[in-house]
Amino acid sequence: MPKYIFITGGVVSSLGKGISGASLGKLLQLNGLNVNMIKCDPYINVDAGTMNPFQHGEVFVTDDGAETDLDLGYYERFLGINACGANNVTTGSVYKAVIERERRGEFLGATVQVIPHITNEIKSRFRALEKNHDVTIVEIGGTVGDIESLPFLEAARQMRQDLGPGNVIYVHVTLVPYIESADELKTKPTQHSVNKLREIGIDPNFIICRSSKALEAGIKDKIALFCSVPREAVIEAKDLDSIYDVPEALHNQGISEQALMLLGIRAKRHDFEKWYAFTRRTKALQKNVTIAIAGKYIKLKDSYKSLTEALVHAGFANDAKVRLNYIDVEDPDCEKTLRESDGILVPGGFGSRGIEGKIRAITLARELKKPFLGICLGMQCAVIEAARNLAGLAGANSTEVAPKTKYPVIDILREQKKVRDKGGTMRLGAYTATLAPGTLAAKAYGKTEISERHRHRYEFNSKYVKLLDKAGLRVTGIYKPKKLPEIVELRGHPWFVGVQSHPEFKSRPEQAHPLFKAFVEACLKARSSAA
Repeated sequence: MPKYIFITGGVVSSLGKGISGASLGKLLQLNGLNVNMIKCDPYINVDAGTMNPFQHGEVFVTDDGAETDLDLGYYERFLGINACGANNVTTGSVYKAVIERERRGEFLGATVQVIPHITNEIKSRFRALEKNHDVTIVEIGGTVGDIESLPFLEAARQMRQDLGPGNVIYVHVTLVPYIESADELKTKPTQHSVNKLREIGIDPNFIICRSSKALEAGIKDKIALFCSVPREAVIEAKDLDSIYDVPEALHNQGISEQALMLLGIRAKRHDFEKWYAFTRRTKALQKNVTIAIAGKYIKLKDSYKSLTEALVHAGFANDAKVRLNYIDVEDPDCEKTLRESDGILVPGGFGSRGIEGKIRAITLARELKKPFLGICLGMQCAVIEAARNLAGLAGANSTEVAPKTKYPVIDILREQKKVRDKGGTMRLGAYTATLAPGTLAAKAYGKTEISERHRHRYEFNSKYVKLLDKAGLRVTGIYKPKKLPEIVELRGHPWFVGVQSHPEFKSRPEQAHPLFKAFVEACLKARSSAA
């Protein structure tokens, strides 16, 4: 019989339900279980692809090309799994599927309602991935009380009836705020949140209490009493230095053992030491390095969540603590910070805003010979910078026609041109690339055939490959089926690499992505040389 754990949230959003769920999943995995995770997003968008980064944070892309919530990145990083589109369920996708079925006449004239039709569709999404998994953890986005989340919560309630109480448990993540003037932690928001959840018909088995302070015994007793859970099921989740410390903090409070007991599962092994040895190493890093992220969405750090985590992982692999300088490329005074950094990374993005600032940052990296890594649009800006300043195409960019040429240097995909007026699709998901032997990329990867995830509409126009190669910008990776440039490197520069893909999506805390590892290593060498 499949087993399910539902993660809900209360009081406020952004409490870390994704990290809590992924940490619990990691503990179950360390007990020898095969764990899968699903994120339910209550917004009516069909997927996260069209959402503003300032509102939603980064869009995480899976191998199969799904544009999903950033929590799937936590799932992949903590559990070492490769998620797919089915791991992310949105209200928009659910209603779209039900309406399409109704239009096809599949409901045989029945009145289509939230219960049972919408909830049945949601439950079918819950169960779509249960095969070959011991436990499926389902995180329901938003907070209890949001009208948008109600169908998902109702479906979660029904799952316990469908499968039996021994096969479904509920974990509620809530806030216990600290009132500084009173020097007191307050439990009332948690009480109200749990009461709201119980009105829906869900009695939580665990309450994870997010707080800036440790929970005293009296606070745990009070929450247990008023929320009708055992005292040991009140789990403290205070702020920690690293998200990778959360599994151990939860384990020390016995949450995984209690969950296994409630689900009637016997642990297959206890393999905690390797993970704990890893987290101990991250606290004893011997070196320091400073990297500038020159982007345009820096007001919301979640816009670059996978990117920053990949740099942190690369720091772990190089025994270095990575300090990140988030630089707004539209800030005219950003050059000083760029100069003081050991390396410069220009991330992806959409739209023309900030392009010139990114190009200025790349010019600085080229002239000062600072290690540079360009991701997606960052790689495209590196191509534009080389076209203007090395090849002499002064007007070269992605929208204007370069001087004396018919084509832009960065051009929209051919298939996009056919459907541009209809809102065409992007190049999404995993694509292979062949690397030139002996290049920085090939040395970093340790092989010449790679696969990385993509999310973009524009490409380096292959008509300019030979011209820019003569100027010093060499294509060192190519997608052979369509002869599309995937990776560029600058001759005569210690470490200058631009990639069309998003390699950050495949980085793991215990296995840093090779390209980021090589980039941080180059930054450490630059720091050492400058000392």
